[in-house]
Amino acid sequence: MSGAPMTPVSANPHRGEADLLLDGVAHVLRPSFGALVAAEEELGPLFGLVERASGGELKLGEMVALFWHCLAHPSDQSREDFAEAVTRAGLSACAPALRGLLVQVLKGGG
Repeated sequence: MSGAPMTPVSANPHRGEADLLLDGVAHVLRPSFGALVAAEEELGPLFGLVERASGGELKLGEMVALFWHCLAHPSDQSREDFAEAVTRAGLSACAPALRGLLVQVLKGGG
């Protein structure tokens, strides 16, 4: 590393990004086309994902998968460790980021 201070990472809502704080580490979730296609390949149609979420039927693993695929800056953290961090954070801490991503899926833009 160059020794320069790292700039804090923050989501850009104009790009449809969402912030997710896990274990004191800020993550930016960016629902890019590529990220959503990868999530859809794993989870099935995104509209179905939105419907399950709105009906209270979204599974923890589905939420983690969506977050994982939308990470704007993947780290050295394994997906399993990321999932454990999401679990430790709890649903209430993850709900705003999930809502933001689902809104982007529905309305597009960004």
